[in-house]
Amino acid sequence: MIQELNEKNFDENIKDGIKFVAFTADWCGYCQRQKPILKEIADQNIWIGEVDPDRNPSLVQRFGINGFPSFLLFKNGNLIAQFAGYQPKYELLNRLLAYLQ
Repeated sequence: MIQELNEKNFDENIKDGIKFVAFTADWCGYCQRQKPILKEIADQNIWIGEVDPDRNPSLVQRFGINGFPSFLLFKNGNLIAQFAGYQPKYELLNRLLAYLQ
């Protein structure tokens, strides 16, 4: 399942454990291609939060997001990785696994 995140629930949702957050915009073609991949990964019991940048500009500013899709990985509320751009499924999984080991 993909958890919708916003300015009100963001900090509460990322504070414990490993949390993977995707910033995706409805108008972004690469984001639309990325969404089915995110769903597949979420179906494998990986927690994914999704942020709509148009509705949550303070989160975009807070993390210096300037391209979409953008991805953040948190461990117990601390940012441990940040990357941007369309990610094929296995490349995205490899990136995540590198931080989970």
